[in-house]
Parts: sequence; structure tokens; C-alpha cells
Amino acid sequence: MAASALALAWGSLRLGPGCCLRGRAPLGLSAPRKGFPAPVVLGRRATASSRTEISGNDRYCMELLRKRDYEGYLCCLLLPAEARSSAFALRAFNVELAQVKDSISQKTIGQMRMQFWRKAVEDMYSDNPPHQPVAIELWKAVKRHNLTKRWLLKIIDEREKNLDDKAYRNIQELEAYAENTQSSLLYLTLEVLGVRNLHADHAASHIGKAQGIITCLRATPYHSSRRKVFLPMDICMLHSVSQEDFLRKSQDKNVRDVIYDIASQGHLHLKHARSFQKSVPMKAFPAFFQTVALEDYLEKIQKVDFDVFHPRLQQKNPLLALHLYIQSWKKTY
Repeated sequence: MAASALALAWGSLRLGPGCCLRGRAPLGLSAPRKGFPAPVVLGRRATASSRTEISGNDRYCMELLRKRDYEGYLCCLLLPAEARSSAFALRAFNVELAQVKDSISQKTIGQMRMQFWRKAVEDMYSDNPPHQPVAIELWKAVKRHNLTKRWLLKIIDEREKNLDDKAYRNIQELEAYAENTQSSLLYLTLEVLGVRNLHADHAASHIGKAQGIITCLRATPYHSSRRKVFLPMDICMLHSVSQEDFLRKSQDKNVRDVIYDIASQGHLHLKHARSFQKSVPMKAFPAFFQTVALEDYLEKIQKVDFDVFHPRLQQKNPLLALHLYIQSWKKTY
């Protein structure tokens, strides 16, 4: 069933096969944002829904992911059938929050939207979710899998702090942001899969940090086009690179060295995550298939000598679905 779903999803995506950084050795552990319209609140609360309404909400989450987080969409298709709808709800929730920042003109509006989701989560645990498609599907996931509320609230809190639109002061700040957003999402996905295991949590922590770091790199051309730079300031200062260098899309060696240092840190987190592989229950592996897309970006950026603005990095990989399916068949991450 997952294979046929992936076949239907076959098409455009940015990333593909997995490969480690080669050429330069990764640095040590000294050296990791998008927007959908605001949630529509109809003033009613969800009660017992008809089969049509339930499938409609589920379809809404799937379509939101397909449009806004295609990699996440493909990864969800490879999950066991009993976990799929809950995983779609979790990732749709993450998309709703991630897109707030780019869809607002004033920070106070973003704070109001975050407050909506904070209250929605509290209400879910009182069996009184708002009548909003993602909220309803997430409520069902909470009930079905007894999801930990603090991970949901952590994602909201961290996204709200990130509304300030400031560059990360250092790589540790970027990693903390990634831990509280991407890693928290993975902890919840593990719970959906019925996995509560310390080694799996350690792997999820590192994969989430790698995801945050690589997302920051991938978003750099977009942010630069809006005259914004969010790369860690400590690494930029280390190589005497200014924000203006990124706004000018400079290809100087110092600029590429900044990208190399940050990419190396993402690679190092993936390496750490895989060091737990023998201790992680195989049941947890589907939660970590996104490593395929992360490795692909690291391989591509190395091939262009860490030029984060290179056009090749913007090209979609039509074979991502195949590579993800192969990864699932190999039962590894």
C-alpha cells in the first residue's frame, strides 16, 4: 500500500539519495523556517464527526503536506498504515506553525496565531478541540496514541520565540531551536509508532538537529532574497563574513567556508544518530527516513563546493520517492 501511494506521489522533490560529506573532514562539535494562511476558526467545537468530515480533515492535512512539506509527505506514506493519519496530522500541525512567520506583517499577529494553537492543544487534552481540520486530526492522534503534550507545546513556544526575526548568535542557538522543533516532532512521531526508547530518542535528537541545520542552509537563498540572514553569527565572524556578503550572494572562499562549517555540523549530527542504530528498535526506523533527503542535500552542496546559492541546489530530485522506498526496504536509516 505504501509503495502504491509513493508511486502516485512520484514527481517533484528537492532531495534524493543518501551520501556523506566527502573531501573535507567534518568539524567537531563546536560549530542549525516557511507560511499557510492563518487557521480558520469557525467558532464551533469538534464533536462526533461523520465519516465524510473525518476523511475530509485527513485529506486536508495530506494536501497541506503535499504542497508545503513534500518530503514529509513522502516520509509519512512509508509509515505503517495505522500510524499514517496521525503522522500527517503532526506534520500538518508543524507546517501551520512554521508558516506563521512568513505570512505575517506584524509580530503581534504571529503571537495571536501561536496563542490560538497553544489553546487548541490545551483544549485537545480536554476533548474539546476547535473546529479546524488540523486541530481535529491532531486531537484524534493525541487520543489514539496518548501523545505527550509538552512536545506539542515546545514546538509552539519555540516557533513563537523565532518570530523575532533575528540571526542565531551561535551554532548552539540554532541547534536548540532545531531540538525544540524538529526533534520534538520526531519524539511525537516515535510515540505514534508506539516507540518509547532512550536510544531512539537520542537518534531523534541528533536527526532533528541535522534537519534544523540543513533547513537553515536550504532557506538561505530565499531569506537573502528578502534581505535577511539567519546563519549563526559566530561562524560568520570566525571567517570574517558579513551579512552583506550573503545578501550579495558572494561566492568568496570565506563565504563557502561558513557554509562548509555549518554543513559539517549537520553531517556530524547524522553520524551521531547512526551510531545508535544497533540499539534503536527497528520499529522506530520509519520515523527517521528523512535522513535520505538530508544526506542528499549534503552531497549536492559538497559537489558545488559549498556554494549555497548554486542553481543545482534548487533543482528538485524526481527520484526521491524511489530512494525513500529503497531505504525502507533496506530497513535502515
